[in-house]
Amino acid sequence: MYEGRPTFLRKGILIMKKLVIAFGALVLVAACQKGGGAGGPSAASPTTEDEKTLYALGQMVGRQLPTLKLNPQELAMVQRGIGDAASGAKSEIDMQQYGPKVQAFAKGRTNAAAAAASAEQKQKDEPYLAAAEKEAGAQKTQSGMVYKELTAGTGESPKATDRVKVNYEGKLSNGTVFDSSYQRGQPATFGLNGVIPCWTEGVQKMKVGGTSQLVCPSTIAYGDMGHPPTIPGGAVLTFKVELVSIEPPAPQPPPGMGGMPMPGMNGMPAGMNGMPGGHPMPITMPPAAGGAAHPMPPTPPPAAPAAPAAPVKK
Repeated sequence: MYEGRPTFLRKGILIMKKLVIAFGALVLVAACQKGGGAGGPSAASPTTEDEKTLYALGQMVGRQLPTLKLNPQELAMVQRGIGDAASGAKSEIDMQQYGPKVQAFAKGRTNAAAAAASAEQKQKDEPYLAAAEKEAGAQKTQSGMVYKELTAGTGESPKATDRVKVNYEGKLSNGTVFDSSYQRGQPATFGLNGVIPCWTEGVQKMKVGGTSQLVCPSTIAYGDMGHPPTIPGGAVLTFKVELVSIEPPAPQPPPGMGGMPMPGMNGMPAGMNGMPGGHPMPITMPPAAGGAAHPMPPTPPPAAPAAPAAPVKK
């Protein structure tokens, strides 16, 4: 039903969910450790299969922690908590009181880091966006999108509620291609109201058979959070879009199936029901500081959803 799903739109785990899992895994690590209490001996390099597996577990957990930006003292405190739990030492804090605070702590650190990185990326992309606005034939809309027709189409223009078939290529300001239906050798089909705002707006300006360039500020693309690891938060994205056709409405589910999750949608965030996992669906972006929905539609921020690179909403 959803052809040509963009690679970077494939179902992934939300950052916050990863952090929660990571902290849960810390408990598992502690349970696996022996004699590793505070001040205990540090483990030697892994040699046996079990040691290597436990080391791999530690690597999996550790890779989720960089977003917290822990300083050496804070990391030492995390390690102490693991050591005390593993050795059976009495906890120095009330877990009933502080355990529930872990998620809020992680969210605060992650959001702060994302905002700082996004601000830096926006400043870096300013010259690129300014140059795009000055290109011959470019039009800047009220939303901030810079639209430029490359080849005029002769067919109809789609409405926001239509399904469209497109070929496209998405690039970062440095020229890096992060998604391309051309490279996959297959066009993508998706609901135009299920992608990032920049796509919803820009593709409606096109006619079937035409090709256009959409330069999308982060506020109408992936916002401050971006789409790691492919798209940095705050990044300006440039899409070359070829409108192949306007497709018939998607088949409706049989009576009595309403509200049932689609296959492959387990664990998808609210707002993505009905969209196949991995498809450019509308993604909701964070409010104000970042965002709008994504070509794969990410979830747009209040006021501002797995893109196709077609943009998808979260």
